[in-house]
Amino acid sequence: MKHARRIKSCSSMLLLAAMAQAAPAGEESAELHWPQFRGPSACGIAEGYSTPLEWNAETGENIAWKTPIPGMGHSSPVVWGQRIFVTTAISSLAEPELKVGLYGNIEPAQDESPHEWWVYCLDKNTGRMLWQQKATEGVPQTKRHPKATHANSTPATDGKHVVAFFGSEGLYCYDTEGNLTWQKDLGVLDANFYSAPSAQFGYASSPVIFENMVLVQCDVRRKPFVAAFHIESGNEIWRTRRRDVPTWSTPTVHRSDTRTQMIVNGFKEIAGYDVTTGEKLWKMQGTGDIPVPTPIVAHDLIFVTNAHGQGAPLYAIRPGAKSIITLKGEDSQNEYVAWSTQRNGAYMQTPLVYGDLLYSCTDSGVLNCYRATTGERLWRNRLGSGRTGFTASPVAADDKLYFASEDGDVYVVQTGPEFKLLATNPLAEICMATPAISEGVLFFRTHKHLVAVAGANEKSPPS
Repeated sequence: MKHARRIKSCSSMLLLAAMAQAAPAGEESAELHWPQFRGPSACGIAEGYSTPLEWNAETGENIAWKTPIPGMGHSSPVVWGQRIFVTTAISSLAEPELKVGLYGNIEPAQDESPHEWWVYCLDKNTGRMLWQQKATEGVPQTKRHPKATHANSTPATDGKHVVAFFGSEGLYCYDTEGNLTWQKDLGVLDANFYSAPSAQFGYASSPVIFENMVLVQCDVRRKPFVAAFHIESGNEIWRTRRRDVPTWSTPTVHRSDTRTQMIVNGFKEIAGYDVTTGEKLWKMQGTGDIPVPTPIVAHDLIFVTNAHGQGAPLYAIRPGAKSIITLKGEDSQNEYVAWSTQRNGAYMQTPLVYGDLLYSCTDSGVLNCYRATTGERLWRNRLGSGRTGFTASPVAADDKLYFASEDGDVYVVQTGPEFKLLATNPLAEICMATPAISEGVLFFRTHKHLVAVAGANEKSPPS
């Protein structure tokens, strides 16, 4: 029954439908594949195996392999079957600037040197490089924040295609053997701080593959839009203009009995779009003006959070929302908003729903736990000392939550209505990317490496 309870967590019907849709017949896809940012439907959960509790990347304890990755990238690894795909940007500077931690400087990094943008494919079991392809090269068309890179966007795969997005440097589609099938130039995608245009932070939204489409959210300074491209040809299917400031969130697709929508975070336009036509179905304005976290769906609710500026909201929106959603005065709910809070949202991390509980962590490591359907807060605890930043989003498996700090310490927290820290494990390097999970193994992208963390990796008994 324990496993049965866990699999109900991340909107299980949506998760299982998405996995069945993508997986070849006969494969146990829920145990193998992690196809996009935060895995299937961005829920961040992988079940079916026990997962590691303790490890040490310095001593090698429970480290299956550790492969150097040249350059810099905050893109997460994605997994299909026995292959891992990851992207990077290689500067011609020997040590390009990367400054992590809690600070408020908005000046971009001073690195106008030529770069190369690469896509790598590795063997999941050994970390051996299977192929590598250079997508493009040249001087970046926009600048980046000192905490960012020029390869922030996580690739996506469906087992046949690998889609990599490098912002202003283009959108690229490969087959799983590394052959380029098409590429698209989407123009200069300047993701800056809207109130200080010279503060260029770097593009970060990741592509999503849904059925025969590649979906992108391009909230940038000039002419922001969402769009769908045909995955076989790259031909544009639809494009819808957005009226928002630059954002850094990845879209989510949700299918219900009545409609399938692409859900996006935003400041002026948190919104849902018909996935087949691009028609806007609903929208609402947030109060956090630098939206980064990805929307997630669980318990027939859409959870959206952002922060900075006027507020730090966390909304639970009903998927059947229509038109313009407005919360009046001090209201925290209405016909389309099941519950909300204006003060406890997250700046960087995408929240996670596991079982009946919602976990949301701030960039300074303050972790909140709510009942997902009501918004009742059960506990609030700090991870770390309060002096380190948290950018990577959490993932979960085997009744454990994994939170990686920017300094490279991974906090393992027991799921449940009471806070319990189980372990703190060093990766020995800066970690800004959200990890992937496949067959009980955790894959961390650190500043210089891709690291596979494995414990007993025993398969969970059927429920």
